[in-house]
Amino acid sequence: MTMRLLMAWVTLVTMAAARAAEPEWTMLFDGRSLGHWQPTNFGGGEPPVVTDGAIRIPPGADLNGVTWAGAFPRQDYELSLQARRVDGSDFFCGLTFPVGDSCCSLILGGWGGSLTGLSCIDGRDASDNETTDSMVFEDGRWYDVRVCVSAERIECFVDGEPIVEQDIRGRRISVRAEVMPSRPLGIATYATTGEARALRWRALEAP
Repeated sequence: MTMRLLMAWVTLVTMAAARAAEPEWTMLFDGRSLGHWQPTNFGGGEPPVVTDGAIRIPPGADLNGVTWAGAFPRQDYELSLQARRVDGSDFFCGLTFPVGDSCCSLILGGWGGSLTGLSCIDGRDASDNETTDSMVFEDGRWYDVRVCVSAERIECFVDGEPIVEQDIRGRRISVRAEVMPSRPLGIATYATTGEARALRWRALEAP
């Protein structure tokens, strides 16, 4: 075996070993039924339904959404989904997720359609803390959303680009009072029709 072939073989073996060591994804939605996803008790609005392989959340009087009723980790995990705004002008993805003993929400498209951020950090919501930002969201376009949670940090990505890198050591993490029914894991919209699909999670190695 030549040195070039040997190096190629070593590279392939190393890549295969790395892939084998990665935790497997666990699906949270099969594209056919709500399963463990239950309509969130916000009051008002038509109940969410499954359509064309996605969970469709109709607009509520204010909030509408679904909440996960199955088991889910509290930290050291990665959560992934695709989401889009179908109609409306406010947030189409208010993703609430566990953070240790508390929960937090990632807001996409809030406060008029473009705001992004975490609610809440030290009692300040996504419109008023260091994670506050804005992004243009196109109606009907699917966005890849990913959240990574450890004991030290929350990281959020949209289409592979980081939008939140928040150190949470010594910080108070919470959700807004009206979003509490989404805990510990839920997806909500505000006066907007949104859809979500390809929901899955996997464990992350603790630091």
